[in-house]
Amino acid sequence: MGPIIPADVRQHNDDTIEPPKDQQHPVKWHRSTFYNMTILGLCNLAAPGIWGAMNSLGAGGAASPNLINAANALTFCLMVVSCYFSSVMVHYIGIKGALIFGTLGYAPYAAGLYVNNRFGNEWLVLLGAALCGISAGVFWMAEAAIAIAYPEPWNRGKALGYWLTYRLSGQILGGAINLGLNADRNEAGKVSYTVFLVFIALQATGPFVALLLNKPDKVERRDGKRVNLSILQNPWREIQSTTALFFSKRFLLIVFYIGQAVFAEAVFFTYLALWFSVRARALGSFLSGIVAVISGNLLGHWLDRTGVSLKVRARSSFWTIVTLQGAWWTWATVLVARFQHTRPTFDWETPGFGAAFGVFIFLTIGFQINYLFLYFIIHNLAKDEAEVIRFAALLRGTESAWQAVSYGLSSLTVFAEVGGIYMNFGLWAVAIFPAWLVLRHFGASKLEEERDQTAINTGSGKSNSGDEAAKEVSKDL
Repeated sequence: MGPIIPADVRQHNDDTIEPPKDQQHPVKWHRSTFYNMTILGLCNLAAPGIWGAMNSLGAGGAASPNLINAANALTFCLMVVSCYFSSVMVHYIGIKGALIFGTLGYAPYAAGLYVNNRFGNEWLVLLGAALCGISAGVFWMAEAAIAIAYPEPWNRGKALGYWLTYRLSGQILGGAINLGLNADRNEAGKVSYTVFLVFIALQATGPFVALLLNKPDKVERRDGKRVNLSILQNPWREIQSTTALFFSKRFLLIVFYIGQAVFAEAVFFTYLALWFSVRARALGSFLSGIVAVISGNLLGHWLDRTGVSLKVRARSSFWTIVTLQGAWWTWATVLVARFQHTRPTFDWETPGFGAAFGVFIFLTIGFQINYLFLYFIIHNLAKDEAEVIRFAALLRGTESAWQAVSYGLSSLTVFAEVGGIYMNFGLWAVAIFPAWLVLRHFGASKLEEERDQTAINTGSGKSNSGDEAAKEVSKDL
């Protein structure tokens, strides 16, 4: 297998360093990347941010996680399909139109949770989940492509952290509202239905906020470069290109890494619903969002440290993340093995609350920094802006597939209690080496590229050097 060399390795890196202010292009504030990332962040807050707020209550605020996990599994199954065809939608309605369409299905799902919580209705939960899945896959692709392509290179990590802060702001807001309404409820059960009225109203604003986004050709960047997120191929050719990219080595090798990152969401939200009181769940939603915002923005600033080589930034981030993940899954595994026998309901006044609650906080941090790091990986794999759209669609579709499996399995009581944590621990273990085969080439020197390629070709009876080796690498990718 040839080495996996990302696009950035073969490009000159001077454009990643911020030039002096007097050498930057002037921009209008309402065309700037900061403005557009703010609009994108507000869309993220109104749509998946509030969705995350509801799930961070533990099982969507329900007393039992089974129905909600099944509904979320349906959502993510449909998102796999809508993500796959989302680049075709960009061909017809553009990236801004795709973002607007993507916000439409979230409010019906919140409405389903409301009537289930208040009246016990179940069919609207499933219908809302289906509508959310159809639109959300397109939204996920569009927001990922915009977040990667709109910012200047030296601002990309900070912009990703800033944008993802809005998603977590929804979780923080939801946790704060719920904590205020349920602060006296130290027993297990469902949260107050009043919470969902606020959520429905906020999600309904999503399409209107998305209208404020600039189209790519209207964006003004300080490096003077134009943004072009258009798909010019006919739809069938676009589907073929996306399919071929999925089966490329550079993407297949990170599929398990994507899985271990996003499988965790259903696992730790179910953990929160099973073992904690209503007000402890609200506190978890609130505090975990705050610490995840801080950790995500710290990682984003580190990834933008252009004074440090890409190689060091990529490797140090990767090994820090996977090492911490291993420690947290070990901790969680020990706890749930004990909980199977003791059957606790932890409140903040309960002995042992700190150890049980702390692992939830750390797992949400892990989810956030993994999430941001996946965008860093995709940016370094994409060769052009058309590939940014395709990679974004594949990333979000693959995330959806893993989350469909995760929420589906978590709807089974026996699996929800211990199986999710055990499986996620296993996914983490098997994902490290394949991901390293990709990450180890980020920032590799030309000499290292040629040496790796020559060693591999020599083993197969071939010998290439210099430009020939580079051509072979390009073909392999």
